[in-house]
Amino acid sequence: MSAESRIRHPELRRKLMSAEDAAALIASGSTIGMSGFTGSGYPKSVPLALARRIEAEQAAGRPFRVRVWTGASTGPELDGALAKADGIEFRLPYNSDPIAREKINSGRMQYIDMHLSQVAPVAWQGFLGPLDTALIEVSGITEDGSLIPSTSVGNNKTWLDRAERVILEVNRWQSEALFGMHDIYYGTALPPDRVPIPLVRAGQRIGQPTFRCDPHKVVAVVETDSPDRNQPFAAPDAVAEAIAGHLLEFFRHEVTKGRLPASLLPLQSGVGNVTNAVLAGLMDAPFGNLTAYTEVIQDGMLDLLDSGKLALASATAFSLSPAAAERFNAEAHRFRDRLILRPQEISNHPELVRRLGCLAMNGLIEADIYGNVNSTHIMGSRIQNGIGGSGDFARNAYVSIFMTPSTAKGGAISAIVPQASHVDHIAQDVQVLVTEHGLADLRGLAPRQRARTIIDTCADPVFRPALADYLARAEAGSFGGHSPTLLDEALSWHQRFVETGTMRP
Repeated sequence: MSAESRIRHPELRRKLMSAEDAAALIASGSTIGMSGFTGSGYPKSVPLALARRIEAEQAAGRPFRVRVWTGASTGPELDGALAKADGIEFRLPYNSDPIAREKINSGRMQYIDMHLSQVAPVAWQGFLGPLDTALIEVSGITEDGSLIPSTSVGNNKTWLDRAERVILEVNRWQSEALFGMHDIYYGTALPPDRVPIPLVRAGQRIGQPTFRCDPHKVVAVVETDSPDRNQPFAAPDAVAEAIAGHLLEFFRHEVTKGRLPASLLPLQSGVGNVTNAVLAGLMDAPFGNLTAYTEVIQDGMLDLLDSGKLALASATAFSLSPAAAERFNAEAHRFRDRLILRPQEISNHPELVRRLGCLAMNGLIEADIYGNVNSTHIMGSRIQNGIGGSGDFARNAYVSIFMTPSTAKGGAISAIVPQASHVDHIAQDVQVLVTEHGLADLRGLAPRQRARTIIDTCADPVFRPALADYLARAEAGSFGGHSPTLLDEALSWHQRFVETGTMRP
């Protein structure tokens, strides 16, 4: 495919150059706002060229590191390559790359784990400092210089607006049928100029299909044809299917009680095989005309769209397995009227989550007996990925649901513990907990009631006696309290795992 077919603006076409030449425009110490949300829509050529340049500079004894802002996680050509080169000094707001994770946990890479809806406002407020370069993947450039987004939107609008200069990667691999699928809203503002966002339905469009960008800010355009790289999720196992079954039965119960309509409410779901099991279960469930207002479009949502069960889905990015991405690219035109990709400050905006009444379904690492949830840190210290958008949705959802297998590491770790070793979601933001053993509806329960319900319903039977014993002794203790705690034992399960490799007594 020729450059003219994707780069239709004459001035920007004259700025075509190699990835190496574009990377040479980035100085050590720069702050770069990069596109990407999951392994979708991230720049793939210039980060690799920049990583090679960093390695060469460091081999010559010249330190070279940059600061990286993104939408969320990205792919190995970005986070992986730059982290391997030890080229990232600072990173936000979410990471899932294993090399970068190790750098973060060792203190070699400074990392801020943020609610995804807050990144753009904080960038505009200036707390993060200036943005030197925006490095953005697009699927095309129109005759008037407008930029056609690719498979993620994330914070791209903000990076393009805030950056001193812009480098564009025009990716021919991305489907041309993406044009018209995006809704880029330019009406956000900081207080005191903030106004309500005029979105009242998940499928409503309130913006425009392209990004604005002053062509004079663009210093380089690079052509690529590299695919997005999202890892395929394992097929749902018996545990995931059991969790999905409990949750779907809960939805049926809520419809029967009149608390949910037969079409449910807009669905939000985190990423993973448990979520895909829920989406698969919806195929045969007695619900129709479903909608989704969420962060990412997963494989299961394409299947639901095809079946007619899902009427439409709004998100900020795709997170498709390689097979599903290939299918989408071939058939994107069929989905264009039923899929909307928005900036993440809109897809995750608390105002809209509350207004639409989303059903929030997210995973966790551990929950304690009172319902406090840790979704980010292993043994209270080592970050796994980040909070992502789960907090944006959990606090503001119509129903806030957290799901997890009851154990990990072959049964050595209980996901239900006396006290969470790190808390991302306080008990007040957690309404429903689900494991393969059952669903605990915590709405309307006081802390001691919550504790008994969680232990009896969600904990693995192997760990239930120890949890019940802990609660009984805490309640009988001299200190007692609203949420009884044994301070000298609260984290003893975690300490036992660190010392022996198991939480089992």
